[in-house]
Amino acid sequence: MSLLQWARIKSPWICHFNTGGCNACDIELVAALTPRFDVERFGILLKGSPRHADILVVTGPVTLQTEARLRRVYDQMAEPRFVMVVGVCGCSGSVYHGCYSVKGGIDRVIPVDVYVGGCPPRPSEIIDGVVQILNKIARGDQAADSTAA
Repeated sequence: MSLLQWARIKSPWICHFNTGGCNACDIELVAALTPRFDVERFGILLKGSPRHADILVVTGPVTLQTEARLRRVYDQMAEPRFVMVVGVCGCSGSVYHGCYSVKGGIDRVIPVDVYVGGCPPRPSEIIDGVVQILNKIARGDQAADSTAA
């Protein structure tokens, strides 16, 4: 295991992007970061800039208004970048599916590594999603957008 890989596992930094859902998943994500679950003791930090983040956590369905913005935020992240979708809206569009301004799930715009279902998912499930990405990093798997060499 390389030093860089070890550092990514021990201190994953996440960036949260809300594409326009009902904000229930956002509240649960914030709950996962509060002292009750205290994920900061594991090195998981919420960063405001995608340039500093290893994992992009996306909530809500992709709308026509946020599609380009989501792609731009994703492109600003350094390689390897991982994406976790939180909530059914981000996975498939859910109750917003079929609306005139909704394109559907996040995977229609950017590649996704981990899906965390639920409406909204519990904080423990969100933490489990981050652990799945950490296991992926530990195994040396590529991010969803990377091509195998």
